[in-house]
Amino acid sequence: MINLPLKCDFTGKVVVVTGAGGVLCGDMARAYAQAGAKVAALDLNEEAVKKLAAEVTAEGFTMIGYKANVLDPEALEAVHQQVLVNLGPCDILINGAGGNNPRATTDNEYQHEAKEGQKTFFDLDPNGVDFVFKLNFQGTLLPTQVFAKDMVAKRSGNILNISSMNAYIPLTKIPAYSAAKSGISNFTQWLATHFAGTGIRCNAIAPGFLVSNQNRALLFNEDGTPTARSAKILNGTPMGRYVDPVELLGGLFFLTDDKAASAITGVVLPIDCGFAAYSGV
Repeated sequence: MINLPLKCDFTGKVVVVTGAGGVLCGDMARAYAQAGAKVAALDLNEEAVKKLAAEVTAEGFTMIGYKANVLDPEALEAVHQQVLVNLGPCDILINGAGGNNPRATTDNEYQHEAKEGQKTFFDLDPNGVDFVFKLNFQGTLLPTQVFAKDMVAKRSGNILNISSMNAYIPLTKIPAYSAAKSGISNFTQWLATHFAGTGIRCNAIAPGFLVSNQNRALLFNEDGTPTARSAKILNGTPMGRYVDPVELLGGLFFLTDDKAASAITGVVLPIDCGFAAYSGV
């Protein structure tokens, strides 16, 4: 059970969450279920979403887990048809699938510091870069093409994308991920404009630094002590700490609540402990 930050009522709403097999999006899916929604939890990791759905259902809420590849339009449409039968047409889509890949990451922050045997900018794998762009951008575009049809038909709905602080100012070492998330912020504004006359709102959240399975090795040494990069991050964060994943839920609920945010569309909300506000001086 999650201690919900806002008392939003999503009773009767059908919420589709991609990437729900991960910790962050799994918490998002669970939170919507606790707030009364009927939740479709989608992930390529079928075991993870089935396990999540079983736990949430045992707690008395409504969630079904579906295996879904966000880069496969036909597979997404097949899941869409199952969701329509099992839960109904989609009211809220959370495009949570995304991530980075080591093949698109450099070993050093600066080229002049590179040592023999380390992966530099010139060694980045084009296939790894392509994977990161596809997972983040197409992994947002394709589910939107599939599930937003329901919203257009009803002339109401919400799309919530997951951008990043990298979209504002790119971080060292992760050029592909930073550029891909910048594309998500731009795409969010495009969708907000494109769907403005249909009753659909589209917004995004931009999480700051969180500790997750994907970045744990970058932030902490094997003995649990912070890495040099971790120290840099916290020194550049006014609140001096990482964002707790649960702290994303307030922004998520606010932006997808039709009463609270009825006139808000096309915004990217930073949830970053002040990182974007600090110049470093």
